[in-house]
Amino acid sequence: MEEAIHKKVETYVTRGGKDVFQEWLDRLADRRARVLIDKTLAKVRLGNLGQHKTVGEGVQEIVLDYGPGYRIYLGEHGARLVILLCGSTKKRQEETIKQAKRYWKDWKERTLK
Repeated sequence: MEEAIHKKVETYVTRGGKDVFQEWLDRLADRRARVLIDKTLAKVRLGNLGQHKTVGEGVQEIVLDYGPGYRIYLGEHGARLVILLCGSTKKRQEETIKQAKRYWKDWKERTLK
């Protein structure tokens, strides 16, 4: 029987100390969306990324089929570590993907020296 791969989930913090993902989450007024995001992250911790796709340069996008189409952007390091980079809605998807790629590149440069 295969053992489930549990993942450690962390948030990306900028060089200036800003926790981008947590700040986005804290600004969400939609309580139901916050609960859905929390449930999604619990699944990620259990190794299940759910409905997701690669958007390039090592960044993945989890799509939440709710409201304005919330998105969570992340990078994976190895089999057990997930870095939450940022979040957005479908409307801001294009610019947020670009930002997520910059965050992922920065995280790797600072962490994997």
